[in-house]
Amino acid sequence: MAIPPDIATHINQMKRTLTFLAAVFALCISAMAQMAEPVHFSTRIEKGDKAGEALIFFVGQIDAGWHVYSTELGDDGPISASLVVNELIGVELDGKLTTKGREIKKHDKMFGMELRFFEKAVTFVQRVKFTGGDYKIDVALEYGACDDQSCLPPTQVNFTTSGVAAPPSETVAIAKPDTAKAEVKTAIVPDSVLTSGTWAPVVEQMKVKGETLTDTSAMPLWKILLQGLLGGLIAIFTPCVWPIIPLTVSFFLKRNKERKKAVAEALTYGAAIVVIYLALGLVVTGIWGAGRLNALATNAIFNIFFCALLVVFAASFFGAFEITLPSSWTDKVESRKGNATGLVAIFLMAFTLALVSFSCTGPIIGFLLVAVASEGSILAPAVGMLGFALALAIPFTLFALFPSLLKSAPRSGGWMNVIKVTLGFVELAFALKFLSVADMAYGWHILDREVFLSLWIAIFALLGAYMFGWLKFKHDDPERAIGVSRFFLGMISVAFAIYMIPGLWGAPLKAISAFAPPMTTQDFRLGQTTVEAKYKDYDAAIAAARSEGKPLLLDFTGHGCVNCRKMEAAVWTEPTVASLINDNFILVSLYVDDKTPLEVPIAVQENGKEVILKTIGDKWSFLQRHKFGANTQPFYVVVDGDGSALSPSRSYDEDAKAYADFLSASAK
Repeated sequence: MAIPPDIATHINQMKRTLTFLAAVFALCISAMAQMAEPVHFSTRIEKGDKAGEALIFFVGQIDAGWHVYSTELGDDGPISASLVVNELIGVELDGKLTTKGREIKKHDKMFGMELRFFEKAVTFVQRVKFTGGDYKIDVALEYGACDDQSCLPPTQVNFTTSGVAAPPSETVAIAKPDTAKAEVKTAIVPDSVLTSGTWAPVVEQMKVKGETLTDTSAMPLWKILLQGLLGGLIAIFTPCVWPIIPLTVSFFLKRNKERKKAVAEALTYGAAIVVIYLALGLVVTGIWGAGRLNALATNAIFNIFFCALLVVFAASFFGAFEITLPSSWTDKVESRKGNATGLVAIFLMAFTLALVSFSCTGPIIGFLLVAVASEGSILAPAVGMLGFALALAIPFTLFALFPSLLKSAPRSGGWMNVIKVTLGFVELAFALKFLSVADMAYGWHILDREVFLSLWIAIFALLGAYMFGWLKFKHDDPERAIGVSRFFLGMISVAFAIYMIPGLWGAPLKAISAFAPPMTTQDFRLGQTTVEAKYKDYDAAIAAARSEGKPLLLDFTGHGCVNCRKMEAAVWTEPTVASLINDNFILVSLYVDDKTPLEVPIAVQENGKEVILKTIGDKWSFLQRHKFGANTQPFYVVVDGDGSALSPSRSYDEDAKAYADFLSASAK
């Protein structure tokens, strides 16, 4: 039987929409799935033409298909090349950062401006003037690079040197130019110990012992997709979305006499929702990039910002105010929708839904993006938003296919506000998690374990009180009796609060080990066999291992490492494991995200490049990469007093027996 032309047209429109969605997502995966390094810079310093002057050169080689943007493109354009000044002593900048090479000028439609960039090669030059005496230069070139499909996040090339220069004059040049030139090529603190002795690589030793390195630190993308689906399903039952569903489906059914055409338009509407929210995830990914997303995990400013953001979202769900987008946005979309037809009109309808429902979906989307961004995966925001959009599109598609289900669907009512308030309590609890990460990374000690647990106990006890009707907010129905579902949810919430109370006296609380600060931050504990690292410095622990004749258990961890906390609570608290570690090993915990600055930065060579280690975390991260060929946490490996590997490594695995076997084999 032939398909009528009008239905075939709508089916083709829907196919084109779905094809576009698949192409966008495939492009995201192919372009961003791996870390790109298309630009290779070298640095040097040379004496200038005038006395007391020098030139700093950043010489870049650019891979085919990529380009590096020039300087001073303006705030509305892409990332301009610029000089970042960390420290200047006895030196002044002389003029702006300049460029050498074939600069290409081209009008870019997306930015609506003329862009300047370089292909194949570029050299950036900064002139400096010495003021005399001891000098130190610590600067970096920050640049942006793109190809036809993707862009790098803002990337820095460090340059550091120091020395002594004579006072500038018309006739006296920089003193001892040969010495100064040699110092440019020397590391800030030449330290051969970092690449020899106990720091020497042992990757081959570990392979002989059966090492197979795997990355278990990041959450699998399928779990992130499920998180997005869960967020979308919750958003469906909010006051801003649920009442719109029957109205929208009825609109499609009433304006089309033929049901097949109405179904085709509803399916296209659902696909448009997916495209809109997926695009939001791609925007977040494009703005931050892999490096920036990974840095979010422990950066104090971002974690405090996330904490404040979730508190604001929680207050919104409690009814303090509504987070809404400017009404002019909705008015503009509505006006264009009235003049549009076909696929464009349906897409604008979906966009209107996104705008008018933002007061409810915005906090959920924000919470989802905050959670997945801290995973450090470049694809996480896009995958999370894909799951959210798919869940949000399900009811429109389902009710369009089976309109009779609308009769049995629950009606709008006060139960939707209960969902909002419950989400407010959950977001408030997670806000403390982000504040805790910043607190631990920077050693502030304002949110130690007992303080964190006290706040969580209060939050979930109040949630239980709300479920039982003892606590009400201004949008709640004051007369309505609680239902059976609310009763059971209240009971679960109160029981959870009671479960956490023993944690105030040192109970491990394995169910929340991924969220609470580690046991080492708690001051008061009763009768619990604990495992604590006596050392947080590798070299000091090596010395202790030699003097005591014990092997050294290396624990590469992080203040913001969720799986590290799980291992400490679920595995290290097992009596057999705790006894093995405490009796047979020197335990050292090396925090790769420790932001404490080193007394003197250290320059090392890694993959043919000079890398500056500025913090304690940088130092331990380099040790893990250089010596063991790994960069994920948690990471456990046993070495002897000479730094030689005694076993393959272990990573995240909550099998306590297997961990005990790993320790027993290493202790022999």
